[in-house]
Amino acid sequence: MNAIDLLTKQHRTMEEALRAVLDAPAKDRRPAFEGYADVLISHVLVEEREFYPAVKAKRTEDILLESLEEHLSLKRLVADLLALRVDDEHFEPKLHVLKEQAEHHHKEEEENLFPKVRQLLDEKELRDLGERMTAAQTQLLLGEPRAIAKNQTRAAAEL
Repeated sequence: MNAIDLLTKQHRTMEEALRAVLDAPAKDRRPAFEGYADVLISHVLVEEREFYPAVKAKRTEDILLESLEEHLSLKRLVADLLALRVDDEHFEPKLHVLKEQAEHHHKEEEENLFPKVRQLLDEKELRDLGERMTAAQTQLLLGEPRAIAKNQTRAAAEL
């Protein structure tokens, strides 16, 4: 699957997963959130490590820098949520903020970044990149990528 199709598909999957966390009964909310957090953080890390460097160009740098700042915000929210009990009065409001920020980030990428990337890379390059990203994310998901978020909340990742 090409990189843009892969990321777009993951955006929809993550949006559905976060809705499921919000709808989960209290006893199921922590494991549902942790599963979502692993997928979100692995997605963010693969974008930072594979996708963004591959598509860095004068025409995308401003969007990529903004995206990295949005990733920082998402990591901070995940770290905050992991530190809270699900019955804490701040858990659900923070979860809603995470949902809003993630959806905003997805929309920005899909409307602004991905069209530029389609002009920069041909279909073979996009497929090859998608394969590298899939392999990297599969490797990350063998562990608990959500734990990485706790250590990446001071500053945005480098471009």
